Amino acid sequence: MSLVAAGRPAGARSIGEILAAARDRLVRLTPTEASAALCDRSGPGGAVLVDIRPASQRAADGEIPGSWIIERNHLEWRLDPASPARLPWVVGYDHQVIVFCQEGYTSSLAAAALLDLGLSRSTDVIGGFAAWEAAGLPTAPATAHTAALAVGAVHAG
Repeated sequence: MSLVAAGRPAGARSIGEILAAARDRLVRLTPTEASAALCDRSGPGGAVLVDIRPASQRAADGEIPGSWIIERNHLEWRLDPASPARLPWVVGYDHQVIVFCQEGYTSSLAAAALLDLGLSRSTDVIGGFAAWEAAGLPTAPATAHTAALAVGAVHAG
């Protein structure tokens, strides 16, 4: 049995192909590298860690203290410097936006979308929240509210 859907339109790509193309555009970071980038204030715009997971995942697994919660369906609007719905601190294109999801798949697609907006230093965390936690980096229960909540996001728990 073929894994390719019958009648697949010309030019259609599988999610695996789309994910690979997105990751080819990124300089992905390990959790340790992402943590170090957050501590390094020498670069332009500074680094910001963005949690795109839905409230249910944050409630179940926790959050990363100091991260911004911007759920996936609001991401481009909150981080596009040209958007009237942007967050107040999004004043230019120099921010190093480091996106994470639960396991590092959706975050790659999201980071590639941010590249399309001109946020050329955008990337994601290899392995996502699960890898961050496994690396022994700081996490907190979602009920601790140690992450900043962006407009449109919902606190978990």
